[in-house]
Amino acid sequence: MAQQRGSTAQCPSYTDPENLTGVSEFLLLGLSEDPELQPVLAGLFLSMYLVTVLGNLLIILAVSSDSHLHTPMYFFLSNLSLADIGFTSTTIPRMIADMQTHSRVIAYAGCLTQMSFFVLFACMDDMLLSVMAYDRFVAICHPLQYRVIMNPRLCGFLVLLSFFISLLDSQLHNLIVLQLTCFGNVDISNFFCDPSQLLHLSCSDTFINEMVIYFMGAIFGCLPISGILFSYYKIVSSILRVPSSEGKYKAFSTCGSHLAVVCLFYGTGLVGYLSSVVSPSPRKSMVASVMYTVVTPMLNPFIYSLRNRDIQSALRRLHGRIVKSHLLHPFCYMG
Repeated sequence: MAQQRGSTAQCPSYTDPENLTGVSEFLLLGLSEDPELQPVLAGLFLSMYLVTVLGNLLIILAVSSDSHLHTPMYFFLSNLSLADIGFTSTTIPRMIADMQTHSRVIAYAGCLTQMSFFVLFACMDDMLLSVMAYDRFVAICHPLQYRVIMNPRLCGFLVLLSFFISLLDSQLHNLIVLQLTCFGNVDISNFFCDPSQLLHLSCSDTFINEMVIYFMGAIFGCLPISGILFSYYKIVSSILRVPSSEGKYKAFSTCGSHLAVVCLFYGTGLVGYLSSVVSPSPRKSMVASVMYTVVTPMLNPFIYSLRNRDIQSALRRLHGRIVKSHLLHPFCYMG
């Protein structure tokens, strides 16, 4: 009751009993208000989006078409690529369309939908990176039992568990935002519906909601990164016991790509979080958002393809099969 009274006092203009949120739409301020800069930004982000989608699709095709890559590590990698495609597709196409149409309006239901998918795929990335760290831990620390432990049933279960945990996190964020009875402002200082932004726009008491989000962040954020750190602590301890330097390099090279992606994902995510909390400038927060929503998913395929000989070989074999098929059936590719 106290929360409702506070909401009514601070939001006297929103009195429609049928609209409990107090608003029917939000305004996404985007990256720039300069109309001359909009086509340039749209072209830039369209290029980055296409590179992200094509790069991750190539990894998925390489893993699915090459029997040499039908292993747990690459099974998790293909699912990570699929999550990255969904992650960028949640925000970038909408931003490009808004730049082309010069529209900033997003409906309340559309904002909640975008936020739900954003949290879902972000958490999916988080969970899959921790699963991949566990896979590398078993491969390096228990190599003789690797095929027994990381059997297909366990791999499928870990991916499904990651999805359901991510879905739970997404729906909890949705429920928290639905509890907000009104908004004092409709301007979102970003190019997508960021959950933290929606809490800041609310004119009702959000202390409990913020505590719940921080608690969820501790569970869904800290636990996976703790698992990753523990896995790599065991991995490094095991590698240091290898007598030859060549053996150490070979053992560590198998998880070098994953470690680079982990550092990039959590590094840009942490910068984005700290910039939104510490910095009063919305522009700095948006730049950080671009880093972890656009740049990181785009770089992941390059990291895995450039540092991984198995992926490079699979892509070459895939290209060879496509060229051979084109030469054998040239008329199938005409008109």
